[in-house]
Amino acid sequence: MNTPWPAEAIWEQVFPLLPDFTVEVLPEIDSSNSELMRRARAGQHEATLLVAERQTQGRGRMGRAWQSQPGDSLTFSLSLSLAPQDWSGLSLAVGLSLAESLHPGVQLKWPNDLWFEDRKIGGILVEAASMAGRSQVVVGVGLNIRLRGADGLNTPPAALTELLPNLTGPACLARVALPLIQTLLTFESEGFAPLQGRFESRDALKGRRVHTSDGQVGEALGVGPTGALRLQTDAGVQEIHSAEISVRPFPVSDPKP
Repeated sequence: MNTPWPAEAIWEQVFPLLPDFTVEVLPEIDSSNSELMRRARAGQHEATLLVAERQTQGRGRMGRAWQSQPGDSLTFSLSLSLAPQDWSGLSLAVGLSLAESLHPGVQLKWPNDLWFEDRKIGGILVEAASMAGRSQVVVGVGLNIRLRGADGLNTPPAALTELLPNLTGPACLARVALPLIQTLLTFESEGFAPLQGRFESRDALKGRRVHTSDGQVGEALGVGPTGALRLQTDAGVQEIHSAEISVRPFPVSDPKP
């Protein structure tokens, strides 16, 4: 028997914060982020949580595909009107909220991934649309509930059931939805800086040798108050701001070059 989605319970929790809030669950869609971006561009600004049981064209960061199958993963997108003074660090704030809602063993890999034992347990895709002077942010979240194959993946997958054996997609959504919305509303007024220390306590890269897709090599020093990754290189401390740059740690057994 399938576990029902907690749509009404989540709506009741969020309604006091966002009176125009709606929750939708669709059995199949191309991409929950794409759908909410289409709505935003069409002038629909209602706060919306859209759950996709299956995605046919799910997207991750830098155009990567995100596989989503009923029961094996939780995929949802959240659309909100936000107007922060500084958008820097938004994806880090999202990741931190999710990790803290899930399990102490979930770590954060700058800038958009949730990790467990150096394997990817989930990812985040943040997009924004500006129409008629309003900014609509769409936060897409994909979490592995059950372990899946590693075919075509750059990072081996992990699953939340390794940490929470009885977890289901609906139960996972019930854990993360309200705290995520609260985090986004707080981020709008306070930015990332108040979250910096909490992020670093789960930082999967801090203190490790890493290499970047633009050719830099060094030791990750953690993140700055705007969410930039600080990297100690031979040329000094560099700050990486662009989420289009991929960062990966060297295996622990690798000798130093």
